[in-house]
Amino acid sequence: MAAASRSATAIVVVVICVVMNMLARGVSETYAVFLLPLEQDFGWRRAALTGVYSTYMLVHGLSAPLAGMLFDRIGPRWLYAGGLLCLGGGYFLAARLNAAWQFHLCVGVLGGIGVAAMGMVPASALVSRWFRARLGTAMGMTYAGLGMGVIAVVPLTQWLIERDGWRSAYASLGGFLLILLPFLLILPWKRFAAGDPEIGSGRGAPAAGGWTLGEAVRSSAFWGLFAVFFFTAVAIWGTILQAVAYLVEIGFAPLEAATAFGVVGIMSVIGMIATGWLADRVGRRPAVTVTFMLTIGGIGLLFLLAQFPYYWLLVVFVVCFGVSQGSRGPVVSTLCAELFSGGGIGAIYGALTLGMGTGAAFGAWVSGWLRDATGGYEAGFAFAALMALLGLSQFWIVPALARGERPQRRRRSASGDKGAGER
Repeated sequence: MAAASRSATAIVVVVICVVMNMLARGVSETYAVFLLPLEQDFGWRRAALTGVYSTYMLVHGLSAPLAGMLFDRIGPRWLYAGGLLCLGGGYFLAARLNAAWQFHLCVGVLGGIGVAAMGMVPASALVSRWFRARLGTAMGMTYAGLGMGVIAVVPLTQWLIERDGWRSAYASLGGFLLILLPFLLILPWKRFAAGDPEIGSGRGAPAAGGWTLGEAVRSSAFWGLFAVFFFTAVAIWGTILQAVAYLVEIGFAPLEAATAFGVVGIMSVIGMIATGWLADRVGRRPAVTVTFMLTIGGIGLLFLLAQFPYYWLLVVFVVCFGVSQGSRGPVVSTLCAELFSGGGIGAIYGALTLGMGTGAAFGAWVSGWLRDATGGYEAGFAFAALMALLGLSQFWIVPALARGERPQRRRRSASGDKGAGER
């Protein structure tokens, strides 16, 4: 393949990954604006409502390792198609639901499986096959699709809810995803999955030099990255899932709160790209430290908004929290691709994503529980800030994250473990 053709294909791969991330994250994050309408219609407690989102994130996390292994085995075409079918079908069915367990099944279980198969697990594996020198920047752009989805879909969903009701909004979201399925299937996935032969990390790469999932989980680097995903997810989802309802309760209009949520997505796009670019130039630890300080500062601004509900202060919160939301993702993905290179990268990144899924599930649940237990949001926001601090600590105490030291491969036996990339 000529250099120009490889470059063009690499760009197309990034664009497709961005679009799939937009759909996966954008649709799944609409639950924040469904929260109050569902509470008003059914009278469920907040912990019960956020429990649906916890189910979604837990299933998402548990499904991610399987999605990674399926990517390594069946490729992106059928993995993406299955994800689109699950997410679209689950949301389309949600329009007719009346019981909490039904929401757990359709929005939580089907939605979680769908997003795991459509999101950053396949995207990270694909992008790492096409980029080397600018991998951090490419990952940042790919992650930006997550924020773009929030920008585009969340305010639109709020508008649909206000115009036609929450049931119609669910049907519209699910139906749109299902319509896209045949267009997805006809794309040249074999070419996309082949990767750049000069990088040598694609499906046909030699197995001997690649890490397996079994080897990765026996390294401190893997668990350091896992902890970053877990603690950061507790902080982010413990904050953002309650943010729309919190802003409404302290005096902002529902559409204003939903728009602020969407603008957080805009800022996250800037933050993801900027963090990936900055990490390539000044180092990962300084770049990541700044983003965690912005997260903690943004959470602190929510406390001030309760006493001073001014628009300019809301804007400062949106900028600080938005720029930092998701900004650690490109760094973790790049580190994963560099530290654990080889044909098993899909399974390894999928296993890391389990940390994000379980962290987000716990953060979503505990924030709702603390809201019910205390009658306010302060305890939940303080807990989220502590979790962000623990996430930052990994870049100062784990050698591979703090100093860029490559982990040592440890095998259980002389024959080695047979993993996803050793075929």
